[in-house]
Formats: sequence, structure tokens, C-alpha cells
Amino acid sequence: MQKLGDYIREVDVRNKDLKVTNLLGVSINKSFIPSIANLIGADLSNYKIIERKHFVYVPVTSRNGEKLSIALLNDCENAIVSQAYTVFEIIDKEKLLPEYLMMWFKRPEFDRYARFHSHGSAREVFDWSEMCDVLLPIPSIEQQREIVSEYETISKRIKLNEQIIKNLEATAQTLYHKMFVEGIDKENLPEGWRIGTLGEVCEIKYGKAHEGIHDGLIPIYGSGGIMRFGNKSLYTNESVLIPRKGSLNNIFFVDNPFWTVDTMFYTEMKLSCVAKYVYFNLKQYDFLSMDAGSAVPSMTTSVLNQIELIIPTLDTLEQFDNQVSTFFSKNKIKKQENEKLTELQSLLLAKMGQ
Repeated sequence: MQKLGDYIREVDVRNKDLKVTNLLGVSINKSFIPSIANLIGADLSNYKIIERKHFVYVPVTSRNGEKLSIALLNDCENAIVSQAYTVFEIIDKEKLLPEYLMMWFKRPEFDRYARFHSHGSAREVFDWSEMCDVLLPIPSIEQQREIVSEYETISKRIKLNEQIIKNLEATAQTLYHKMFVEGIDKENLPEGWRIGTLGEVCEIKYGKAHEGIHDGLIPIYGSGGIMRFGNKSLYTNESVLIPRKGSLNNIFFVDNPFWTVDTMFYTEMKLSCVAKYVYFNLKQYDFLSMDAGSAVPSMTTSVLNQIELIIPTLDTLEQFDNQVSTFFSKNKIKKQENEKLTELQSLLLAKMGQ
């Protein structure tokens, strides 16, 4: 085992000339995300500049889903991040590959280590000295390249499937638009159609804490998507998941057993064949513009229940459900394939510590 501090150094370059404007945040999914901070009137000169192959992590680990938010910049040349974040780089990339180190950070064992070694009263922090004390196996650079290559091959397959899923969903979205948007006049609806509210077609339910759930095969959703897999489900039927806090526009359709954490609502449908219709209807909205929160974007059941929507006849809903089900079935196959590929990635990460 090698001490990480011998291979990394902290970077602290500020955006004094304001040349960099791409502000990023770091998610618990170990990736960069566009910042949701309100920048009106903000002074960006004290923000930290990051460059390609730099690591960024959020030292605060409390109330963070038992994970350390950390990411490696690969998708752009530079960006800026909050001055509260810690930025570092690898000293010699011929001794330690950034991608290999990022794989180590993705291991659940590392998250548990970071939480255990965090300290503080009001807020628990995994500081720079603790990061430098991390011990990890560092094989030869050739072995590192082999390990990273195997992992990235799986990652590319996952991304390809995600693109196929996106294309299939876009086709289904087009069908929804043709049936329920184009040429539809709210003042002169087809016979049997009416204006109603979201609360009339589904019941919005709160998610629950997941910390006590053991690992398993059932997806556990937060507002950013699947957080992990557990051995318990909260609901087993078709449902539309709606973020309560955070990434408010991340709407999900699920038709397998699942669990949602307390930052994500789930729905129980009151009408048959309506779940897919509700999903595409809600995808049209900009929920950030309905934000009921302050520092963290938030949504409430009272706002959601009053969302206006057209309620077609059951025959029309069944017709739409039948037509889009083919696309959803293909999507489901690709998602299941991705779940298996993700399991393979987890096995690769586990082998790093052996």
C-alpha cells in the first residue's frame, strides 16, 4: 500500500481576471454537474480554476448520502468551482494515472473510509491531510493502464446504451406530442377529454431514508438518478419519480420494484394506462421555475397536485400506452444490460483492493 500524499499536490489558482465562466458543482455520483447556484451579482474572482485532469472534492461529508463528492475533470479544458472545494492534481502521471485513482475513489470502501475519518461538530469534514493519508495499491503503470482500459470499455458500452435509450425515448416523446399537443385546443377538446390536475390522476408519495437498507438488486433513486442498489422496494408498480430537492427536472419513469430516498417523490397512479402519459406530460415542465426552496431547489406536493393537465379518455390513454410500450420495452432491455455492466464495473473496483 502506498500513501496517496506522496503522489498528489493541492492546487489553488483563483479566477482573478474572470476569464473562466464555466461554473461546475460536484455530485455524490462522482461527476461534475452544472452549478445550480444563483450567480446574479456574484463575485467569481475568488472561485478556483480547475484544468483537465484536476481532481475536485467537497470536504464536507455530513448529510451527503454517506459518500464523498469527488470528480476528475475530463470533458473540458477548464472550469471554476467554489472556493469551498479542494482541488488537487497528480504530481507524476507516469507513476499514477488520474483515471486509476478516480476508480479508487469510486469504490464504496473509499466512501466508508472518508466518512469514518471525517471530523467536526456542526459539519463533518474530510480535510486535505486525511486525503493525503489515504493508502492504496499502486501497481505498475502498465497494469494501471490495463485496469483502466477494461473499466472504460464497459463505461463506453454503458454510454452507448444510454444514447440508444435517449433516442427511443425521443421517438416516444414525438408520438406523445402528436397525440396530445399538436392541434389540441384546450377550449375545444375532443369529446370525453377534460382539463384536470395531476392530483386527480396520481397520488404523490414521499421517499424514505435508505441508510438501513442492505445492498441488493433493487435500484434506489435520488434526485440525480440511481444512487445504489438495495434489497428492499418501496413500490413495485409503474411510477413516475419527481425530485423533491436538488435536480428538479430529473423526471424518471420506472416499471420495476424500486426505492426512492427522501429527496425524491414517487407516484401511485389512480387510472390505468396513465403512467407513461403522466411521465411525458411532466417532462414538458421546467420545475426549476416552480422552485419553492431557498438555497437548495425544492418542490412541494401542493404545487405538484395543482399542475394542470389534459385528461383524455381511457381509450385514448390505452391506445397511447400500447403504441409507446414497444419503445419502453426496448429501453428496459438496455437499462437491464446497463445494470449488469454496472455490476461488472463494481467487481473491477472491488478487485483493486485485493
